[in-house]
Amino acid sequence: FKRRRSVEIKHGRVSMAAAMGYITPEYYKFPGYLSPSLNLKFSDVPNGLAALSKVPGLGWVQIIFFAGVIEGAFGFDDYKNGTPGEYGWKVLTADDSGEKSNKLSAELANGRLAMM
Repeated sequence: FKRRRSVEIKHGRVSMAAAMGYITPEYYKFPGYLSPSLNLKFSDVPNGLAALSKVPGLGWVQIIFFAGVIEGAFGFDDYKNGTPGEYGWKVLTADDSGEKSNKLSAELANGRLAMM
């Protein structure tokens, strides 16, 4: 159960970040260039799935490499030697155990929603 809960938390967190990454460009784009050599600005990249074809190939290599490094550095044995989802820093904290339980339940529910 601990391994499955750990994987559920990890995938939920990634899905929540992806959902924010899909919504945020509607309201804000970074200034400057995505690829100076191709003269491609962040503002030139469309929103949504249309952005997939605009990002240069080496950009995708960087994204996949970064995701692999993060995946390899965190979370292989967290379910064996601790609480699932805890990677050495505390994000959801509370002095009251009931409040902390509510926050953790909300994280699970929001992660499940984002995965849908």
